[in-house]
Amino acid sequence: MSENQNLLAEQRRALILDEVRRRGGVRVNELTRKLNVSDMTVRRDLDALARQGVIEKVHGGAVPVVEASTHEPGFEAKSTLELSAKEDIARAAAAMAVPGSAIALSGGTTTYALAQHLLEVPDLTVVTNSVRVADVFHAAQRPGAPGGRPGAATVVLTGGVRTPSDSLVGPVADRAIAALHFDVLFLGVHGISVEAGLSTPNLAEAETNRRFVQSARRVVVVADHTKWGTVGLSSFASLDEVSTLVTDAGLPAGARAEIEEHLPGLLVAGDESAEG
Repeated sequence: MSENQNLLAEQRRALILDEVRRRGGVRVNELTRKLNVSDMTVRRDLDALARQGVIEKVHGGAVPVVEASTHEPGFEAKSTLELSAKEDIARAAAAMAVPGSAIALSGGTTTYALAQHLLEVPDLTVVTNSVRVADVFHAAQRPGAPGGRPGAATVVLTGGVRTPSDSLVGPVADRAIAALHFDVLFLGVHGISVEAGLSTPNLAEAETNRRFVQSARRVVVVADHTKWGTVGLSSFASLDEVSTLVTDAGLPAGARAEIEEHLPGLLVAGDESAEG
């Protein structure tokens, strides 16, 4: 029962955060009506989101936090956000992986969700700079592991210096990636916009991601709708270097139209009309 309550709380807080970001602020009484929960429950949810640093509580409600371009949340903080969107994106992106191909996965919570779906794709060679992504494949290959899939993938984990998001970056990672060639790169991003392209708050990660893009025949960006319009400190790729953006149905219609003007491929996961 406690696990179900935690899951419901995560879903509720994701909805609250999306509402805060979309509208620029919400009031407690509006949320109680929308979510059909008590005033006390909403206030607890706002307290939890404020502790994560993603909203700021104000009298009677909450507003979004305006993040500096250098702010880099840790993996745990990001892993609680947009859970259903990331799951939809991961499922749709996994269908793009061809059995027997060589793929790369960058760091991030969306690529982490994707890795769990890629366990079903046979004979992959996976190169990643994400400790978390590598752990997904290694756990599946461990003898006697529950649900283990021996031989699911050959995994190459780059070396490097660990970031707050559990990615390995720096000269060691850069050299390893530059020497390889991938059929497709599944790339998580901090931010994506027409002007800045793909960006991150971490300078070393920007360079490592740049090497990933240069080594891939095809670049598939996996990013939920909250990443659109976000700009980090350092850009590492322009939109014309991206083959496909896989995002979720929370992306506004105006943003979809803008993206379609600049990208050859847009896949909106969870939206049947758009997926066609």
